[in-house]
Amino acid sequence: MDIIELRDFCLSLPHAEEATPFDETTLVYKIGGRIFALTDMEDSGRINLKCDPDRAIELRERHPEIVPGWHMNKRHWNTVTTDGDLPDEMVREMIRDSYRLVFRSLPRTVQRELAAPENGETPWNG
Repeated sequence: MDIIELRDFCLSLPHAEEATPFDETTLVYKIGGRIFALTDMEDSGRINLKCDPDRAIELRERHPEIVPGWHMNKRHWNTVTTDGDLPDEMVREMIRDSYRLVFRSLPRTVQRELAAPENGETPWNG
C-alpha cells in the first residue's frame, strides 16, 4: 500500500481529518480531534495504529511486519510495515480497528455529534 492509497483510505473514513501537527512530513489522521493513525510522507512504508493491547501482542507474534509503536505507547500502538508482505486488506482492517477504538474513546457528546444525521456518514459504533 503506497502513501496515496493509505491517505485516501484514512480520509475515506467518516469524519476523518488529516493534519501535520508535529512537522511538515508527519501525516496524522484524527477522528473527533484524536489520533488514530500516523505516517511519514518521506518514509511512508510504515504507519502507527492504535490497537487493543491483547490483539497487539497477538499480531506482533504472528507478523514480523508489526512491532510495538515507534515513539508511541507500546501497549496500545503498533507500527505496521505497509510495503512488506502484509495484504493491503489486512492493513485497511487494522486502520479501521484503530479508527473504531479511538471513536469509542471519545466523549459521548462528541460521538453523538459526529453520528448526527446532519453530519453525514455515521462512524462505526460497534
